Amino acid sequence: MHDYGIIREIVIILAVSLPILFLFKKANIPSIIGFLIAGVIIGPFGFKLIDDTSKIEVMAEIGVILLMFTIGLEFSIEKLIKMKELLFFTGGFQVIGTIAIAGIIFYSFGVPLNSALFFGMLISLSSTAIVLKLLVDKNDLSSPYGKISLSILIFQDLAIVPMLILLPILGADEGVSLAAISVQMLISFGLVAVIILLAKYLIPKLLFHIANLRIREVFTIGILLFVLGISYMTEVVGLSFSIGAFIAGIIISESEFSYEIVAEILPFKDAFNSLFFVSVGLLLNVEYILMNPVIVFPLIGGIILLKSGIIILIIKAMKYPARIGVIAGLSLSQIGEFSFILAQAGIGYDLISKEFFNAFLAASIFTMIFTPLLIQFAPLIASKFSFLDGKNLRNVEVENESEEVVLKNHVVIVGFGLNGKNLATVLKETGIPYIVVELNPETVLRQKSLGEKIIYGDSTKKEILHKTHIKDAKVIVFAISDPGSTRSSLKVVKQMNPNVYAVVRTRYISEIEDLMKLGADEVIPEEFETSLQIFAKVLTQYHIPLNVIMKQTALLRGESYRMMRRSDNASPQYYHLDEILAQGLTETFFVSENNRFIGKSLKEINLRAATEATIIAIVRGAKTISNPSGNEKIFYNDTLVITGTHLAVDKAFDYLEEVTKDT
Repeated sequence: MHDYGIIREIVIILAVSLPILFLFKKANIPSIIGFLIAGVIIGPFGFKLIDDTSKIEVMAEIGVILLMFTIGLEFSIEKLIKMKELLFFTGGFQVIGTIAIAGIIFYSFGVPLNSALFFGMLISLSSTAIVLKLLVDKNDLSSPYGKISLSILIFQDLAIVPMLILLPILGADEGVSLAAISVQMLISFGLVAVIILLAKYLIPKLLFHIANLRIREVFTIGILLFVLGISYMTEVVGLSFSIGAFIAGIIISESEFSYEIVAEILPFKDAFNSLFFVSVGLLLNVEYILMNPVIVFPLIGGIILLKSGIIILIIKAMKYPARIGVIAGLSLSQIGEFSFILAQAGIGYDLISKEFFNAFLAASIFTMIFTPLLIQFAPLIASKFSFLDGKNLRNVEVENESEEVVLKNHVVIVGFGLNGKNLATVLKETGIPYIVVELNPETVLRQKSLGEKIIYGDSTKKEILHKTHIKDAKVIVFAISDPGSTRSSLKVVKQMNPNVYAVVRTRYISEIEDLMKLGADEVIPEEFETSLQIFAKVLTQYHIPLNVIMKQTALLRGESYRMMRRSDNASPQYYHLDEILAQGLTETFFVSENNRFIGKSLKEINLRAATEATIIAIVRGAKTISNPSGNEKIFYNDTLVITGTHLAVDKAFDYLEEVTKDT
């Protein structure tokens, strides 16, 4: 009789996961944590609904392969080069520093050197999935600590490849030898290079022929074959499935098929990934935690403190305020999903004992569960660490040098991104005095050398705002993508100068009310301004008069967007656009040099008969020919004034442009 136990286990996983995920969604907690908890509940150490995890682990391995593949798709050489400075400095020092310090700590407790280094690798990695989800939800991805966190996470994702390559070396019976490590690394990277070359030149051609068949099922099967095939090749040569999947993603990350491949693979990845995280939860030994709290909980606290501390030191070394370091450090203080992959691979090389594996799993899952809380309270915790900044946030030569600029009735610009630069350019041209506050030291040094009026500093601090002469400022503009800093800074600004006119950039309409309560005089939500631009562009295509478009825009923008946030269903007094569309209008058409109507008379063009629109005037240079006769000819550079209904004018434009295209 066939064994259908795997179906029963999947049904149990789905049945338990759905209500947990629903509750977690309501609480805005990442689904990964829900899958981990579901695994704990139904596992052999929970309610024992699933005892045998071997079948689930095979499916979970496919989830890991697809996860590594999609991460590979997100990387490109060009993207990494652009981020190289932040990526390799913050990410490199974080990973290497964590491995080194954690390795020393474990080695001092009698753990063998190879295992101590392996434990350091496990601890060095953070959860890309959880942190990115929380940063996106909080709209913090573009903030300084968001960018730093993203750079560290990318480096960690890249670091998993050499870590997996190093496992056979660390697991060697004869111990760790520098010469052996060097030789094995060369062999491993050589094999990887051969696989990349073979795949780079063969796979794109195969994908083209597969896509050219235009059969969706064949394309999907071909992609799965490609991913699993390269993963299997790397496993055969002694590396791992994960490395092969990552290589496969890198190879086609910049190909014309990458977006379609993501769309095809994503449903598979999400389904198998859920099984992976459930399988991790299945392995958590609850009894071990209850029996060994003095091991597990100090380990959890030690991991959070160690990872946070290293990141704070790195960010302070980059001359950022301690606040940024604390928030980024707490955000990345958990152990990541790739650590589970690394840990399971390390079991095969005897690098981790069963007892420590239980402790590691417990610490990993609890640090993941604590992450949303740590990120939520990170700004509050960070405010307690301002003493680390000392008197100045940066050397005097970078911050304000020795000169003291006298400013009055000026504009303070917080942030020198695209919005800040554009505003500064306009103010400079109009002669309005201004000063910029920027938190990126490289930007400050570069702009100072170009003569820009800019200082380095954190706008949430009174000392920095004092340097901007905020008490004498007329306007302050928050042009940064950091909601937390904007709120804190706005509150301080209004305390120091209640009369300053505060303009705040934000992303979502839902944030307007809170910012207004904090003292903002004008809030500009990006999502709404974008909708206005779309609204205006669409109406322009239908030849709605400009004053009507401006009126609709003013109605929507009026009263600080209150109409967009009304709880009732009252509608603003819009023009009846259908009536406008039914009425006539006048438009102009420029005659380009390749128009075949050049030299022909209006009688020959016969526009009215063809479209029901009429040419009522011809503008030729400084001369205007009103009510032209049928014998009037048109010439290059003429502008035709056309009148008619909206539909007739559209037909007239198509009629005239259609002739132009034939040349």
